[in-house]
Amino acid sequence: MPYLVRCRPETLDGLARLRASGWKVAIITNGTADNQRGKIQQTGLATAVDAYALSGVEGIRKPDVGLFEIAARRCGTALADGGWMVGDHLVADVGGGRSAGLRTIWIDRGTWPEHDQTADHVVTDVLQAMEILLQHR
Repeated sequence: MPYLVRCRPETLDGLARLRASGWKVAIITNGTADNQRGKIQQTGLATAVDAYALSGVEGIRKPDVGLFEIAARRCGTALADGGWMVGDHLVADVGGGRSAGLRTIWIDRGTWPEHDQTADHVVTDVLQAMEILLQHR
């Protein structure tokens, strides 16, 4: 599966813009170690972010705050310093991010109809989320 995954160039450009403006960027993902690590490497995300925390490596899954703590530590910061979680899963991403004390942006792909959400912002594309983050730096 990692060989089938692609990352849009504009997403990689957006990550570069975030980091150039001072953001630390980490990937926090649930999944098997080989699959998730392979996707991160194949897409170019490994060099586009500061760190990543994979549930299959760490033995804990989002929404467990521990996975967020690992990512923050690998970025040289702490959750207490604040930050944001951007994701498309209301429980694992938005709920986990809020439990970790982070502000959240939910990427609504239409897969959670009739569910209440508590995200700080709702977008339909990661590029929109990046623009919000750039405004909050």
